[in-house]
This record gives sequence, structure tokens and C-alpha cells, in this order.
Amino acid sequence: MRNKGAVIVLTIVVTLLCIYYLSFTFVSRNIQQDAVQFATEESGVVDLGKKQAYLDSVYNIPVYNLFGIEYTYKEVKDTELSLGLDLQGGMHVTLEVSPIDIIKGLSGNSKDPAFLSAIEKAQQKQKESTEQFADLFIESYHETTEKPLANIFATAANRSRISRSDSDDAVMKVIKDEIDDAIDRSFIILRTRLDEFGTSQPNIQKLEDQGRIQIEIPGADNPERVRKLLQGVAKLEFWEVAQPTDINNALFAINDMLVNEQKAKASLKEDGTAATEEVAEQEEDLSSALSTEGDSTDEASSLDSALSGANDSTATEADSLSNRMSPLFELATGPLTYDVRDTTVIGSILRRADVQGLLPRSVKPLWAVKPFVDEQTDQEMLQLYFVQAGRGGAARLTGEVITDARQELDQYSRPAISMQMNALGTRVWAKMTAEASSKTPQGRIAIVLDNLVYSAPFVNGEIPNGNSQITGSFTMDEAKDLANILKAGSLPAPTRIVEEAIVGPTLGEVARNQGILSMLAGLAVVVIFMIGYYAKGGLVANIALVFNIFFILGILAQLQSALTLPGIAGIVLTIGMSIDANVLIFERIREEMRNGVKLKAAISAGYSKAFSSIVDANVTTALTAIILYALGQGPIKGFAITLMIGIACSFFTAVFITRVIVEWWTKKGDESNISFQTPFSKNLLSNFNIDFMGKRRMAYMISSVIIVIGMALVFINGLNLGVDFEGGRSYIVEFKDPIVATDMKVSLSNSLGEGGTEVKNFGSNNIVKVTTSYLVNDESDEADAQVQQAVISGIESFTGKSYVAEGSRVDSEHFTISGSSKVGATIADDIKDSSFEAGIFAIIAIFIYILIRFRKWQFSTGAIIALVHDSLFVFSAFGIAGVLGVKFEIDQVFVAALLTIIGYSINDTVVVFDRIREYLNLGTGRERLKVFNSAINSTMNRTIMTSFTTLIVVLILFIFGGEVLRGFSFALLVGIVVGTYSSIFIASPVVVDLDKKMIE
Repeated sequence: MRNKGAVIVLTIVVTLLCIYYLSFTFVSRNIQQDAVQFATEESGVVDLGKKQAYLDSVYNIPVYNLFGIEYTYKEVKDTELSLGLDLQGGMHVTLEVSPIDIIKGLSGNSKDPAFLSAIEKAQQKQKESTEQFADLFIESYHETTEKPLANIFATAANRSRISRSDSDDAVMKVIKDEIDDAIDRSFIILRTRLDEFGTSQPNIQKLEDQGRIQIEIPGADNPERVRKLLQGVAKLEFWEVAQPTDINNALFAINDMLVNEQKAKASLKEDGTAATEEVAEQEEDLSSALSTEGDSTDEASSLDSALSGANDSTATEADSLSNRMSPLFELATGPLTYDVRDTTVIGSILRRADVQGLLPRSVKPLWAVKPFVDEQTDQEMLQLYFVQAGRGGAARLTGEVITDARQELDQYSRPAISMQMNALGTRVWAKMTAEASSKTPQGRIAIVLDNLVYSAPFVNGEIPNGNSQITGSFTMDEAKDLANILKAGSLPAPTRIVEEAIVGPTLGEVARNQGILSMLAGLAVVVIFMIGYYAKGGLVANIALVFNIFFILGILAQLQSALTLPGIAGIVLTIGMSIDANVLIFERIREEMRNGVKLKAAISAGYSKAFSSIVDANVTTALTAIILYALGQGPIKGFAITLMIGIACSFFTAVFITRVIVEWWTKKGDESNISFQTPFSKNLLSNFNIDFMGKRRMAYMISSVIIVIGMALVFINGLNLGVDFEGGRSYIVEFKDPIVATDMKVSLSNSLGEGGTEVKNFGSNNIVKVTTSYLVNDESDEADAQVQQAVISGIESFTGKSYVAEGSRVDSEHFTISGSSKVGATIADDIKDSSFEAGIFAIIAIFIYILIRFRKWQFSTGAIIALVHDSLFVFSAFGIAGVLGVKFEIDQVFVAALLTIIGYSINDTVVVFDRIREYLNLGTGRERLKVFNSAINSTMNRTIMTSFTTLIVVLILFIFGGEVLRGFSFALLVGIVVGTYSSIFIASPVVVDLDKKMIE
């Protein structure tokens, strides 16, 4: 084997990197366990508030030392392999910035009848269309009137962008740009707000093509607070930065008070007796060491010393300080700057009533929005500002006065921001800037959003016309963000939640345990089977499999991806599929040895001949994974990431690591060191001689009958579509005792009134899932509350039990809602469309790849017909199962299963095609039908082995994976069987029937 050294070095490097990144996960888990122990009450119930308080207290404190480098808990959390919402509980939200409100705001809330009619028509069209609302609006407007759009949108507020002579296309460009800007502004605001969640480790991303923002907040246990946070109106304000002379005396007084507190506390022992002279001397030395240079008094020690005893309620505050902070009273040189790790403690002190009492009533502290890196210490630092309030403690100017803001270049071609205000804002702004510019030292005005300072520029002179330029050390992106922030003060449209999922911690823990159990059980079965069938060769494959799983987890941690339940399903599937490469190699080695080839030569030939099949199989599966990631949403993306990583890792481990081990075992010429068969498997699954081509028409007929019957049942009875595809709301309701779901449905149907309602047991007989389309078109918070209350009322009426919030103990007299989800009708349509597109693109990509690799359209067509056959067969199986009383839900995870089946099926088909191509290239002159039969028969042992191992793993997933993955697992079970069947009886025979030259 060439490049053996490179493989060994790469394996060592990747292993060390995985150990490094996964170590953060172990540290984080230990800290969370400490938090749970701290928050566990005598009754055994965990106080979530106390747990969160514990984690917040250590958030910016070093908790892990690796090779002399200290990592705070925040840095540990950012690097760990995090768990998705479905495994630890939390909240998933998709927000939409209403384009209707934006268009109305741009028009100055026009009352023009044609305009209002066009808005209404566009709303109706959107229910059945995936086009952007702006395009539907312009289409509806032209259907309603011939008047130009400029008549509506050429208002005083838009005079710099739209004139009455502008074309409709020009106006539409402004409208679309405004909608895009509104999404950008909302994203920046929400991202900043979510940073306040700290240890909840929120994740936020823009869905560029959909005009939506997707947010995940693991561990969120207060959905109402999250909704208010995400949908609250942005609060943009302009504050004057307080002059040093205004607050220096107050800061000195605060510092003196804190120093005295520290000295008083240090003078007592833990038992309350006086401190020894030695301790007093140590304290005096510490105070001296931390004192400010040039300060002549003992009282004026630095804030580092002062804060060490500042808050008696938190015993760890003294230890949490980094001792690298600026003294609190040194304000003349600019805003105060602190190590980020100390800001939690600083903030708690500034919130103390006695500390606030020493500050002037008109002054309040505000933090900067983001830290910067100190070039000297290489530490992240954060600035603290003190701002001067106006009358009544309010800002003198708010964001409503801003009419426009944009990023531009100043006279020196540096990034800057221009800002325009209305008449009221212009008057106040002129007065504020005049006062600030006349101060000594030069005055500053802070731009504040949601009580965080985004910028605090100096004012060089009065700005009388409301047109301002803000300059500074901005990058282009920072200037654009600040411009968006300024525009956010007049945000024309609030965000609204169009999709929501809440997973309670109890439900998350159950899902986590089920996922881990299924993964371990699948791994155990494969390990035992491989050793029992391939002897030491199986042991080598198992070593590669362990490396494979370890690499997957390590790479997920490196990429800071969350491990979700579908992700675990991806790992479980990878366990089954990764064996395929080794099965291909080992069966080739055994085949060579049956032909009389020596072991070393057989090993070399086995790896060489199996390589092209392995590459083709992995590429085709990877194509479906890439398409899943590109077009999928939510859980599909997590599954796709894990599958892509699994494919890459399994290829490396199965092809390269196993060969290094195998050749190491045989390097001394002792062929007894390794074998690839046991007495049990020596002659098993060999010497097949079946006339597959002769039975192809019978296979066509059997497949057609089953598919026709199954699809007819689907059309008659429909599929059990989840809220992902139909829209609506669903609730996971947990009881202490068993409950009959069918009886409950009648009561809930009466309670929910209009709209379809489904009630079914969910995993066990004491948990039910309630799904309803009641108020499906109303996505407001009020509708959410109304539907949930209707569900609760219906359950209470039926059972006589009372509802308690999640986290409370569920006894025989109570029930709780441990999870819920909401999908708006519009987003449900988008999910259906993206799922359909994913399937189409996967088929096209596979067709092109097979065409390139095998250079005959008949092979591509045969493969695609087999894939369509497999997909229809799975749908038919779901339809037949429904008639038999087993209804599996069709949701996004089902789409992932279907595309995985496509990848698996083409994997199997490519292996058969590869052997057919090999035999055809031999040019033996035999009849082509016999060539096809020989090729299929020669791959039967590999086909059976791979299908069997994968089937066993998926069966374990079906049994132990939990209700969430039940439909996914069932689809895979059917797909694996049918995919194996179609590669033999559909794909290859279709190639023969399409190419008449092959039939002689």
C-alpha cells in the first residue's frame, strides 16, 4: 500500500483533534452535573432557576485548563458537542418579518382602494403560492388598476428614493430592498437579544431564500418569555455620554464603599472571630499590590480589590474576577474597559441598590454590544458607558425620527454611515449635537438599541439639517450593521412566529436515552456478527467502525454542530452502511482466494477491485446527503450533516485504516495471522446460479400490483400528514396512568370545534399526541394561547384531571404538556415544496453521475426507474399499513428517510452495475443475459451481507428509537428490502430491456 505513513499520520492527527474537541464536552457535562446537584432540592426536584443561576455564575470564569491555556465556561460551551432540542429540551422558532406591514409602511399607510385591494388579493394568492409576497402584490396591483406604483409610494418620507416619475420596476426594487433590509435589521436585533441568554447557547440563522429567521434555544424553559423577547419592538435611543466631571465623585464613593466592605469582611475568620495578624498583613499586601499607580491613599485601591467582597450573596464573586480590570474611577481617558469574564460580577454590583444610590439620578450604566480584543493582553474586553438621561429618565431622542440610514464611504474612502431624520428629529438632534460639541472634553452621543451601546461617536459640531455622517474604525460589515441598527428604530414590521416547537426536558431526556440505546445496540450486533462471519477480518472492520463513530462525534464537535435525534439516526444508519465497504473488500478477497490466489495477492486485489464500487456507492449517497442539507430544514439538516460526515469517515476508515492494519498483520509473511472466514461462513452464500433475467417480467408484475394497490389506498384514505406538511399545532400530553386516545378524540373535537383533530398514543399508553388544524391560519400569540387552552379544557373535561406546567410532578390527578409544535399554513407549503425539490434534484444528480461513470443512458435510466420504484413502494407500504391500523406520520424526517433510501438503493445498484461493467469489459463474447446473471450472482453474497447488517441496525432503531423516529425507521426497513430487490430485479433488467443489443 502506498502512502501508508500518510494514512497513519492523518489518523493520529484526526484522533488527537477529536480528543481535544470532545474533551470540552466532558468538561461541560461535569459542570452541568454540578449545577444539577446544586439545584436539586430535598424532594428530588431540580430548581431550574437555581441551576441556571449556577451556570450563569461561572459563565465567564475559567473552568478548564488545557496545556496551560484557560477556557471559560462560555468558551467550553462554544466548543462542546452540543445536543439538539429534541435531546435536551428547548424551543425552536421560525420568525417572519411581515412584508405586508413593510409595504403598508412604505406607502405611508395609504388608504387608496386599489392599493388595499391588491394587498388583500396578494394575501389570498399566497395561501396557494410559494412566490414572494412582493411579486404577488405587484401582480395583484396591476390586475386591480393601471395607475403607476409611484402614485402610492412617492411620499415625503421616501422622497430620496422614489419620485413620481419612477417606473413600476424601480419602485418594486425599492420595496424588495426594504423587505430585505427589514430582515437584516431584525436578524441583528434578535442575534443581540439572544446573546443575553448566555448559557442557553442559542443558535440563529437567516433562511435567505425564504425571508425568515430560524432560532433554536436549547434549554429554554419559559416559552412566553422567549416569545416576548423575539417579538418585542426594537428600542433605539440616543443618549448623551456623561462627562467625567459628572460622575467621578460618585465613582470614587462607590469604590471607597466597596473597599471598606472588603476590609471588613477580610477582618473576620470563617467562625466570626478576629483575623490573625498574619492574615491582616496578607490582606494589606494584597491591597497594596492592587492599588492604582500614583494613588496616595489606602482607600483608593483598584476595583479588582474592591469587588472581591462586593456581594455577600455570591460566595464565588471574589474568585471570579480576572484581576486585570481598569480602576473604576479612571474615566477621563474614555469609557471603562473590563475583561469580559468580569462583566457578570460588575453588572451584579451596579444593580445593587446602595451602589445605585451613590450615582446621580440622571446617570445610568450601559454595556457595549460586543467585546474587542486587547492587543496587549490578547483578552476580550467590554466597554462600560455612563449615559446622561433626559427629563423623566428617558432618552432625549428615539429611533422613530430616523427616516433612512445607509452604509457609504467618507471623504477618505473609509466605511461610514449616513443618517437622515424627520423634522422633529432634526430640531432635537441639532440641539443635542450643539451641546455635545461645546463640551470639554469633547462630547459623545451613544447609539443604544435594547439598552446596549452600538456606537458612541464624538460630536465635532452642530448638525442642523438632520443629515449626519458617523465615522470611525468600521469595517464594511460593521458599517452596514450599524446602518441597519439605525433603521431598526423605525422598523415598519414586527416579527411574527410562523413555526414553533417546544420540547420539554423530560421528553428530551427520554429521546436521548432511546437514541443512545439504539446506537449502542446496533453497534453491538454489528460487532458480534462481523467477528462471527469474517473472523479477524471482522475484528479489523470493527476497529474501523469504532474509529468511524469516534471521528463523526469529534468532527461534529469541531464544526460546532448539534447532535440531534435524527443525527443519532444518521450515526445508526452509518453503522450499518459503513460495513458495506468492508464487506465488499472482504468478499473480493475471499473470491480471489477461492480462485487460488495467495493471501497477500488476494488482499491487494480485493482492495483494488472493490475501490471503484466503494467510490461510486459513497458518492451517490453523498449526493443525496448534500441535497438534503441544501434544501432541507430543521431536523433534516442535522441528519444530512451527520450522514455526510459519516460517509467521509467510513470511506477513510474502511478503505485506508483497515488496509494498514491488515497489511501490518501480514507483513512478516505469516498468513495465519489473519483470516476472512470462519468454519460457519466458509462456504456460506457462495456459488449462486439464479436466472434473474429470466424472472424479470414476473418481478415487474409483482411490483406493479403492490404499487397499484398501495397507491390506490393512499389516494382513497390519504396519508397521515404531520403538521410539517399540513400546518397546525400539536401537543405531547403526559399522564400518570394509561389513557385511551380514541375516546379522548371525541371530547377534544367538541372542545376545538372547527378543524380536524387527531389523538394517538405516542410511544407509550400514558402519553398522547394531539394534532389539530383549529385556527391554522391564525399565527398570532393569542391564537396559540386559545388553541392550547381549548386542548387543556377538552382533556380536563374528558379525564377529570387538572393541568400542571412542565417540570411539575405528574400524579394520578394531573397531566402536563411536555412538548408542542406549531407550523403555519404558508410555511407548511414551503416545506412540502422544498421536500419535493429535494427528491427531484437527488434523482437528477444521480442520473447525471451514473451517466458519467457508466457512459450509457440505459444504465442511468435503469437506476432512476429503480429509485422511483423504491419511492412508490415506500408510499404504498405506508398506505397498506394505514389500512391495517398502523398509521405512521409523514413529516420532514420521513423525507430524510426517503432520500436516504434513494441513496442506499443506488448504492446497491451501483455495486451490481460495476460488476456488470467489469464482466462486459472482459469481452468474453458470452450472451449478454448470461453476463448480467453472472454479475448479479457474483455479488449476491455482498448484497445479502450488507442488506442483512443494515436491516438489523434499522430494526433496532425501529424498536428502541422512540416514537419520533418510528415512521423514519419503518420507511428505512421497507426501503432497504425493496432497494436490495430493485437493484437485482428492476434496475439491471431495465438496462437489458432498453438496450436490445444486449439480448442475443
